[in-house]
Amino acid sequence: QVQLVESGGGLVQPGGSLRLSCAASGFSMDNYAIGWFRQAPGKEREGVSCINSIDSIPYYKDSVKGRFTISRDNAKNTVYLQMNSLKPEDTAIYYCGIRNKKGFVQRLCSFASADFGSWGQGTQVTVSS
Repeated sequence: QVQLVESGGGLVQPGGSLRLSCAASGFSMDNYAIGWFRQAPGKEREGVSCINSIDSIPYYKDSVKGRFTISRDNAKNTVYLQMNSLKPEDTAIYYCGIRNKKGFVQRLCSFASADFGSWGQGTQVTVSS
């Protein structure tokens, strides 16, 4: 059974840092793209970052480029999102997803939430002074 568990969220002041973790079980992450998405109150879920299973080149939403870093640790079957220089507008619930829908290209990144078949429970990130 596919499971994803996010952790690392919390309350941080503007300019602070957090590292989110997405631990996978029930499958090998080597075969799938893994994405980070976030959803703020009253907003639609949006893609933040993604890493594919082919070349590990990272992809980012424009507003987080230079501040966030996604990485993959295959030995731990875990994907991380290092978030630096956090801003109040980064406040949201952050989710990791796996692009495991049957019949779809599974190794390549996407920022469309509908392309991802399984999700974790989410972790709250709040940036406030």
